[in-house]
Amino acid sequence: MLNNIGLPGLLLIAVVVLVLFGRGKIANLMGEVGKGITAFKRGVKDGTEEIENADAAAEAARDVTPERDRENA
Repeated sequence: MLNNIGLPGLLLIAVVVLVLFGRGKIANLMGEVGKGITAFKRGVKDGTEEIENADAAAEAARDVTPERDRENA
């Protein structure tokens, strides 16, 4: 069904959406989409940094087991 939509069909859909919603609402919507993408990218970057920091902290952890108990562990 959607396989046969060409460039003229897409242009017609874009014009209808523009007439129905107006330029201002579409601009606001695109601005919100851009902010959402930026927030998503920032969240992924922060998550990656958090994982890397956790790995570094795990490697830097030192053994605090008392000397007498280390042989039994």
